[in-house]
Amino acid sequence: MLISELEKKTGLTRHTIRFYEKEGFLDKRYIRRGENNYRSYSEDAVEHLTMLKAGQAAGFTLGELKELIEADEAHELPVQRKVERIRQKMKDIERKKAELDRIQSYLAQILASKLTLQHATENGSACCESGTISEVDKLPLPERNVSQPRLKGR
Repeated sequence: MLISELEKKTGLTRHTIRFYEKEGFLDKRYIRRGENNYRSYSEDAVEHLTMLKAGQAAGFTLGELKELIEADEAHELPVQRKVERIRQKMKDIERKKAELDRIQSYLAQILASKLTLQHATENGSACCESGTISEVDKLPLPERNVSQPRLKGR
């Protein structure tokens, strides 16, 4: 199939497909060259690209995916190690969700304060003559959870 059909089947852009090819995710197993030198992609390319897309959506970086794919193809990645990687990624996602929840709470506090200010201003309330509500300025920033970089193979 030509790249236009691969785009339709995977939902990826031509640019992204070419990027994956350049990065070594699509090799000769997935691409053939015709007499006209056009690339012809196999049905396996659809499955492979869909897996890459799902892996990225799950939070894996391209580097992590490349490492996992290479180890799996070399039969160097036992099932237990795969399970550990998936569990670690799930923990990473939970940490990210907690951080996003903190940020959302912070933004909700700011929004509530701004809406109170807006309402008071519209009603000509005396509580807001200075044009600000001091509580907004005193809201603490959410603490940012900065995780330590993981060493390769952990």
